[in-house]
Amino acid sequence: MSPVPATSPAATLGNPAMPARLVMLLATGAGLAVASLYYSQPMLGVMAPDLHASDATAGAIPTLTQLGYALGILLLAPLGDRYDRRHIIVAKAVALAGALLLAGLAPGIGMLLGSSLVVGLSATLAQDIVPAAAALAPAAQRGKVVGTVMTGLLLGILLSRVVSGFVAAHFGWRAMFLLAAASIVAVALVARRQLPRFAPATALPYRALLASLAALWRAHGALRRAALAQGLLSVGFSAFWSTLAVMLHGAPFHLGSEAAGAFGLAGAAGALGAPLAGRLADRGGPEPVTRAGAALAALSFAAMLLSPLLAPQAQLWLIGASAIGFDLGVQVALVAHQTIVYGIDPGARSRLNAVLFVCMFTGMAAGAALGSVALARFGWTGVAALATAAALAALAVRRLAKGAAR
Repeated sequence: MSPVPATSPAATLGNPAMPARLVMLLATGAGLAVASLYYSQPMLGVMAPDLHASDATAGAIPTLTQLGYALGILLLAPLGDRYDRRHIIVAKAVALAGALLLAGLAPGIGMLLGSSLVVGLSATLAQDIVPAAAALAPAAQRGKVVGTVMTGLLLGILLSRVVSGFVAAHFGWRAMFLLAAASIVAVALVARRQLPRFAPATALPYRALLASLAALWRAHGALRRAALAQGLLSVGFSAFWSTLAVMLHGAPFHLGSEAAGAFGLAGAAGALGAPLAGRLADRGGPEPVTRAGAALAALSFAAMLLSPLLAPQAQLWLIGASAIGFDLGVQVALVAHQTIVYGIDPGARSRLNAVLFVCMFTGMAAGAALGSVALARFGWTGVAALATAAALAALAVRRLAKGAAR
């Protein structure tokens, strides 16, 4: 294929459609990048003894990866407004591939911990890809394109644990990191050839660029409402997924980690509805789509409150159905929120995206912590109640925002 001609985002707004191969590249790149954050989680049990590390030390691997990602969103993602996003995407992909290669070749736990932090920092190329998709898409198709790219991203999150568990069981944990590095090298090569150049949207120096995040937060109520509502939905999302394996391991199920991976597949099925959410946002506006997504998530979480009334087998079916429902609801709301946020200021899309995702991942961190407490004190019913309350709070934010001026 010949490379896409160099262009600025503004020049694409008059195009009738965005090439399908370019949308697929962005969706695949986002999914593979964010999957790098989660490959290690199912492999910790085999990595620790192989590297002669304690379980507590090995547990720092995913912690450092997530910390690096959070720092990268805050400190690196805003650069997409200051520099050519194509260069940033390729540079981060090269850095991510290198970090994954070092992780796969690490002779000891020290190098693996260091490379895990770099994996998190450079995996934020996913947060450069999504604003790039929004900039390249014609205005009338922005929701659809962003929804498709976000489907790739969420599938990367949900399927990464399943893939890494399988590869580690059959070929070893190092093979997973090496395979991941190879996949990111492919993304870098194709992105360098196929992505157009992006004209910088601002000339602000780095310090002023970071300071502008707070200014954007204060200036735009639509951004605050989107970030708060998505953060609340992320609390319930994370509370469920961070406690599911522990719950399934105990009575009355006594199931292993592979069962939790199977529920990840159920969640992935729900994620496939994201492009539909984008189309609805394009046709009828994103506001009603945000409310529909939050309501679906709340209903799905609330359904799990019925679990104690059911037999164990029926409980598993209910949890699976709920996972499909709330994953769809959370993803629908996220695509609609991104459509709102990207329409606020085309020259600040990377920074607006950074604010949205910082709040989203803050909600995920809070959900993981609160979910563990709820499970320990109140059992699975407590987790379901926490998730339901968070989703209802997100719905309330969207209901109060109805008709509010941007």
